[in-house]
Amino acid sequence: MIEPHAPAPPGAPPSWTGPARLPVRPGTGRFLVLVCVFVCAACGLVYELELVAFASYLMGDSVTQASVVLSVMVFAMGIGSLGAKRLRCHAAAGFGAVESALALIGGCSAMALYAVFAWTAGWGGMWADGPRCLLVAFSLAIGLLIGAEVPLLMELIQRIRRQDAGGAVADLFAADYVGALVGGLAFPFLLLPFLGQLTGALLTGTVNVVAGGALVLGLFRRDLTRRARWTLLLAGLTVLGVLGSAAALAGDFERAARRAVYGTDVRVAVRTGVQEVVLAGGTHGEPLDLFLDGRLPVGGRDQHRYHEALVQPALTGPHARVLVLGGGDGLAASEVLRHPGVHRVDIVELDPGLVRLARSDPGLSALNGHALGDPRVRVTTADALTWLRRARGPAYDVVISDLPDPGITASTKLYSEEFYGLARRVLTPDGRLVVHAGPVTARPRAFWTVAATLRAAGFAVSPYRVPGHGSALAAGALRAPHDWGFLLAARGDAAPALRVGGGRAGTLTQAGLRADARAAERTRVAGAPVSTLVHPRY
Repeated sequence: MIEPHAPAPPGAPPSWTGPARLPVRPGTGRFLVLVCVFVCAACGLVYELELVAFASYLMGDSVTQASVVLSVMVFAMGIGSLGAKRLRCHAAAGFGAVESALALIGGCSAMALYAVFAWTAGWGGMWADGPRCLLVAFSLAIGLLIGAEVPLLMELIQRIRRQDAGGAVADLFAADYVGALVGGLAFPFLLLPFLGQLTGALLTGTVNVVAGGALVLGLFRRDLTRRARWTLLLAGLTVLGVLGSAAALAGDFERAARRAVYGTDVRVAVRTGVQEVVLAGGTHGEPLDLFLDGRLPVGGRDQHRYHEALVQPALTGPHARVLVLGGGDGLAASEVLRHPGVHRVDIVELDPGLVRLARSDPGLSALNGHALGDPRVRVTTADALTWLRRARGPAYDVVISDLPDPGITASTKLYSEEFYGLARRVLTPDGRLVVHAGPVTARPRAFWTVAATLRAAGFAVSPYRVPGHGSALAAGALRAPHDWGFLLAARGDAAPALRVGGGRAGTLTQAGLRADARAAERTRVAGAPVSTLVHPRY
């Protein structure tokens, strides 16, 4: 596949047939080629980041998705570079065709992925991994086309003025890497917050096809036959038409896709800069479902049992001063305020947009009992780990860790030994820490890892769980957990007593876990019994 250095065989067409006939001076022509390299590199990186972001948002586990996308794409770029050698004799036409295909595939990739996930993710069977297969297919196709760009651009820049290979490669790669930097910064700071993933990808495709078409049809048009010029022009206009039509329909498409994913009663869908927040239901007596980046932390029917189980065991001891890490929806604070003797509740939430919704949305504010307007509640917008590093204690009788699931890669630091060591520092000597540690039955390894981390930070723990409905939503792509696991922790070697009471309607009660044999085996391996909290109302 990799050709050794050797003279071309007799009769083979030369890779360079003399200077190109340009409508501008050679120096200007080289500059325009390098500008095109810059633009194409920026567009290529945007496609790459868009695939990573969309895969992480729809499928979770950002490390795995990023690894799949990047590794497949880099591999495909190598294959594309080798394949482009066959197009060097027709570099201008080949580059124009590559840019049209790349703009179409890259620009429409986000919309296609979203459509497949929204309308087919619940099919199951052979199509259970359909969205992941499509992700790999897009990564492969985009990588092949990006890899073909550099050899063709090298041929074009040499057509303008012949120079040594080292100098040409240096110029080309300098423009390529600077373009990649601009694309990498533009995606999170401009395209994503102001245009969103769908429109941002479509705009990137538009820029891509315009840049490639302008270079080929404007600068190298004399290298093309009349038929090739018209073919590339029609192909470019067709791609622009497809991308423009998709952009015009992006709003309606996104609303329809959201209804397919989240159900027909979606009321609010907003990207806050930290995450996408979707509220479904919550009016006319319907239960409210809160989705964060496509995940359903707690379904509407399960909200009360989750927050009662999170808060009540921790507040059976002293609880005048309470710290809630996360909980920007106000639901944990609402449960805390139901207990007499609470003098102050501090909430540390990363996402100010979620806090604004918790205060202003009629469904969510009614559900949290307008807790964020209570004078005892103070909300700080900050990263929980950073805030704990600056906090001085001991200052709190109870610390409630109502943070994203530990199975989410971005949340790893919030379940670290350092994090719990800092939480221990702000607790009073007889204070309690409660941690939501994810589902016990679905992800026992993650649950017991959190327990082990708490012990390493100097806590004694009492594990418990509360069952959920685990109901499916929409096409089955999103499900509420079948249970939630919690860890009640206190300083020292003696595990805190797990007492419950004071619920909104009756009291939570404690029952020994009687599950299947596999769950019992996990309990024995972990060396600690898991209690199940139940509520007479449920």
